[in-house]
Amino acid sequence: MRSAELTLPGFVHDVCSAIHPLAIGSPFFRTLPLAQYGLEWVQPEFPLAHPLDDGTAVVLKRSVKETSRGLGADEAAYQALMGPLTAHWTSLADELLRPMLRLPRHPLQLARFAARALHSANGIAQSWFRGERAKALFAGLAAHSFLPLDRIPSSAFAIVLGMFGHAVGWPMARGGAQRLSQALASHLQALGGEIRTNTVVDDLAEVQNARLIFLDVPPRQLLRIARNRIPQSYRRKLEHYRCGPGVFKIDYALNSPIPWLAQECRSAGTIHLGGAMREIAEAELTVSRGSHPESPFVLLAQPTLFDPSRAPQDKHIAWVYTHVPNGSSFDMTERVERQIERFAPGFRQHVLTHHIMNCCDLESRNANLIGGDINGGAADLFQLLARPVLRPTPYRTAIPGVFLCSASTPPGGGVHGMCGFHAASAALKKLSALNQG
Repeated sequence: MRSAELTLPGFVHDVCSAIHPLAIGSPFFRTLPLAQYGLEWVQPEFPLAHPLDDGTAVVLKRSVKETSRGLGADEAAYQALMGPLTAHWTSLADELLRPMLRLPRHPLQLARFAARALHSANGIAQSWFRGERAKALFAGLAAHSFLPLDRIPSSAFAIVLGMFGHAVGWPMARGGAQRLSQALASHLQALGGEIRTNTVVDDLAEVQNARLIFLDVPPRQLLRIARNRIPQSYRRKLEHYRCGPGVFKIDYALNSPIPWLAQECRSAGTIHLGGAMREIAEAELTVSRGSHPESPFVLLAQPTLFDPSRAPQDKHIAWVYTHVPNGSSFDMTERVERQIERFAPGFRQHVLTHHIMNCCDLESRNANLIGGDINGGAADLFQLLARPVLRPTPYRTAIPGVFLCSASTPPGGGVHGMCGFHAASAALKKLSALNQG
């Protein structure tokens, strides 16, 4: 959650995350008075648009009913799939943003979700939908998983993101994503907390006097920092933890809005570019096999359509990324821009300049992004259960007083604060038991 003038003066880009459905819907963030510290959510008219080659776009709207009306023959199927889940989104969010190895608080809602989510995106799309519009929308949502669409649980990502889009929208922070981190920091300081930056900790010995230590790092960094303090059995489990694909990111400074063919795209905060489901599935499968797709799935956000403070008057920014093999240094700019031009002819004419970051650039900015992996590790079914190891309280490491609170713990990647919340809860529970003892 960092913002910077990556291209030209006055153009404020989000260095990493830009769109935050999980943040506005986070069970923890909802308890914090972040608005008092200047956080304001901007809600585009449409959370998401997915343009197609016929010049139209499939649109995810806040209303499940209104969304389904744009899906033709799949209107009733989409309502049956998403309606009951969205109606119970608060209880489901509480269930899904927790460790999976525990007794559910809302078993009926969780069972309904599992019946739809414990499948591949291809399987759900083929069994529920007949038309290409609904399948394309579902594929774009599922591709956020960084998994091939024939893998379980790619459908879970589509359902969760779609549900959050209907329930709370896909908003952005006015002024940039950094406003969210600044609000969190201000609240911590108001509670008496102290924040020290520009201090590298390479060894736990440097903070050995702390009563509790929380590490917002992936397993590889935990192994490096903890060194010989980790028992061998726990070390072996951490060493088997796998990274996911990386990303190639482009930030654009533009002299006008993107000239989308589909008018609906001009009212959406986020755009999914990839065409039909079969094309998106092929792109994600190619990445999983270690290659770079000719027609990549592209995620694009256009903040200045809804927050003009992010650029000089009448100018705009675009935030764009695509999936690539972990550690890739390949320049995807040409292929990404071909996809944008496909649905917005003349796009390149409006580019003032751009800034790119490949996997190595991302990791050099943040050592947690190993090989450009922004999700804290592959999110297949096993690593959702064993994140980073298979245990009821995965936040507790094998080192007394040391807790892991990164995206490599449940519920995984995303701006929601729940990894830290659950790690802190586990630590408080441990302290309470020690004090009672």
